[in-house]
Amino acid sequence: MNVNNPPALDDLAIFAAVADDQGFSAAARRLGVSKAMVSVVIARLEQRLGVRLLQRSTRRLSLTEAGAAALPHARQAVLAARAAEAAAAESRSAPRGTLRVNAPMSFGLLHVAPALGDFARQFPEVQVDLVLDDRVLELVEGRFDLAVRIGSLADSALIAQRIGVSRVVVVASPEYLARHPAPRKPQDLTTHSALVYTLSPTGARWTFTRGARRQTLRVRSTLQANSSLALHHAALSGLGVARMPRFVVDADLSAGRLVQLLPGWQLPEQGIFAVTVAREHLPQKTRAFIDFFRARLAGVACLVP
Repeated sequence: MNVNNPPALDDLAIFAAVADDQGFSAAARRLGVSKAMVSVVIARLEQRLGVRLLQRSTRRLSLTEAGAAALPHARQAVLAARAAEAAAAESRSAPRGTLRVNAPMSFGLLHVAPALGDFARQFPEVQVDLVLDDRVLELVEGRFDLAVRIGSLADSALIAQRIGVSRVVVVASPEYLARHPAPRKPQDLTTHSALVYTLSPTGARWTFTRGARRQTLRVRSTLQANSSLALHHAALSGLGVARMPRFVVDADLSAGRLVQLLPGWQLPEQGIFAVTVAREHLPQKTRAFIDFFRARLAGVACLVP
């Protein structure tokens, strides 16, 4: 690759379009250019990079290994350029446009969705497209302006701003505790029925700390689910003990519907982050939502850093 002559942004955009549309003709139609121009751009890009990006045949087109490695970066460069253009265009106007937001299911239902009414009243020209999913979705591929993520973040080129903290507790219902003695130390949990969140990176391995002491144990799963709301309902029904975000069970603890177990021990806290492709050229609508939501979380006791 010639580092002194980097690929033009338009070339990267055309490469990403060809890969996404799986063909030169489809990409040309979407971009409003000729198929011949698309072919010239791809050839020029491959020559500049010194690698073949696309494998062509009479029936199909596919990415080479180098093309598959380059595609996410091309998409990110295009999205960042669009964000810069949008930010420049909006610099002298109020936040406006469609804001596409991704958030985890339980947090989104309990804290993002209820905030949208106040956000709409404050920023009436912004329309929010909220996508709730406990899986980690790609911002560029999903065309998201930002994502709310909880927990440790994988290393990437994305920008993460910490806006709050999620505390984690172990809970059970009074009904369950009437049938099973409450644990007095973490190791006692190995004899209990546990409700396990399958999307957690630690799964059935729960770690507790108390001062300098640290204890990790493997619980016995009665129910596994990829939704903390499903585990929440199971805990309320007396099915077992659950490791839950405090923001899910806070009202139940206050009302006595659930009881916090091992209050003298702590589980690892999880950061709450607003994740974007870029920091410097965020559209006003994105900045407005991040600032609004950070202030909103500051008023929730169980989410304050």
